[in-house]
Amino acid sequence: MKLIRYGQPGQEKPGLLDSQGTLRDLSMLLPDIGPAQLNPRTLAALAAIDASRLPAVYGSPRLGSPVGVVGKIVCVGLNYADHAKEAGMQPPAEPVLFMKAVTALSGPNDDVRIPSGAAKTDWGVARGYGIRVRLSHVAGYVLANDVSERAWQMERGGQWDKGKSYDTFAPIGPWLVTADEVADPHAIDLWLEVNGQRVQNGSTRNFIFGVPTVVSYISQFLTLEPGDLILTGTPAGVGLGQKPTPWFLKPGDVVRLGATGLGEQLQKYIGG
Repeated sequence: MKLIRYGQPGQEKPGLLDSQGTLRDLSMLLPDIGPAQLNPRTLAALAAIDASRLPAVYGSPRLGSPVGVVGKIVCVGLNYADHAKEAGMQPPAEPVLFMKAVTALSGPNDDVRIPSGAAKTDWGVARGYGIRVRLSHVAGYVLANDVSERAWQMERGGQWDKGKSYDTFAPIGPWLVTADEVADPHAIDLWLEVNGQRVQNGSTRNFIFGVPTVVSYISQFLTLEPGDLILTGTPAGVGLGQKPTPWFLKPGDVVRLGATGLGEQLQKYIGG
């Protein structure tokens, strides 16, 4: 099942994509797609619905993050062997964790704002998942763009979070694919293009730490709650790693990204 939230920011409605690719309205059945709905009973009930009987949504409405009321976004850095190599670092012995503020969440095709004074805004196609509580309760998987301001992340002291959390730096979606439709989360291909040029081609086969390890590891340090998002890293090809000269984003640039079964995103970068 592909769950979607559509509508203007702050007014999103729940929906799902049927087998024919038609967006169907779920608002008569659910108030939203968030922590209260990401439980086995509700998801099983939704899967049993004849989606063709739900009202169709016509046109091309804006898509929001497919998970509403996210409590926290936990990210894993340097989790692809090729990305660690391009960063000139040894694969970490334990997962590297950082956070993105929930205020960074945006829709998959919303404009991304480059902060005033930023100099090294970077991209990073990522696979993530919405968590319920235990590994067996991963609600589903999403596509994400882990946007970063590298100067703030690496040159301003302290932790990575300050370069990861600017508003619009966490585009999520277009949909949440429920876990039952993802046969192997460690066999998903990901890609990203900047202005039509392919710069990232990767696969979750290249994970250093797989999904069970990541969930177990994070749970040692904090409580994972329904609706939380975990972003599991980005493969090689980020702007910081471009050779011979790093390549960073500027207003007017267009980024397109996708992953097997998780859909695509398209963002224009604007001054912010």
